[in-house]
Amino acid sequence: MKKKQTDRLRKEKVRGQGAKEIFGESAQLHDTTVNDFSKVVFETLKNDFPKLEFRFRASLQKKEINEKLNSVDSRLGVTIFVGKAEIRPDGGIIEVKDKDNKWRIVLVCEAKHQGKDIENISKGILVGKNNNQELMLAGNAIERSHKNINEIRNIMIDEKHFPYILFLQGSNFLTESITVKRPDGTETTLKHDIGSLNRIDRLTASNYSLPINQNSCENIFISVGRQSVMLQAVSIFTKPTEWTIDEMLPIMMDISITSLRIIGVTE
Repeated sequence: MKKKQTDRLRKEKVRGQGAKEIFGESAQLHDTTVNDFSKVVFETLKNDFPKLEFRFRASLQKKEINEKLNSVDSRLGVTIFVGKAEIRPDGGIIEVKDKDNKWRIVLVCEAKHQGKDIENISKGILVGKNNNQELMLAGNAIERSHKNINEIRNIMIDEKHFPYILFLQGSNFLTESITVKRPDGTETTLKHDIGSLNRIDRLTASNYSLPINQNSCENIFISVGRQSVMLQAVSIFTKPTEWTIDEMLPIMMDISITSLRIIGVTE
């Protein structure tokens, strides 16, 4: 079933691209292509659910987020300094119109690539200021992801699902140690539990340290004393090497279908 779905997804065209095939067999994930992938999912959802109305947005204004917060509780959403402030997730935002004619978020995707150690070692490339280091210290660029995650949580404050996918790629996101062979045949082991290399723990904060590589779209309810607290967790998927079309699209469709089920528009 998944194979048939992937084959069908490959044949979808992004709106505005005409008859041009936008994905080839060797296409890989980059920040720019996750947006194209989301548009393929958007077109597929429209075809699979012709009775539903979907829309795709590239950005979301802070003003709209604040209005939603304020509609839930008048104490919230009252502070804004830059009227045109907005967020722009890598993969845009897919929404569906529910039975009450309200737009509800179905899918939000981000893609982060950090750490080229595997590629550099396999090619025999040394790094660092003097080009004499085998490994590069991990950077902090991925921490910007938390802003978008928090803002989507804000606008989905009253939802029972959280369809946010974070695709991670690179040697800074290892979940197990791996060994890489250099051109001369010698090997280097990249350890996943070394702080100077791994940055994935800085992102598991966004999913309450739930397991990686699983659909966490449906919210979790926990008991704190006599109160029930709702948790919205990011679905984090990670690989040390490039993501392929065959791997990404089924995940994005799975999260989208979960969203539609929880929203209650597929009955």
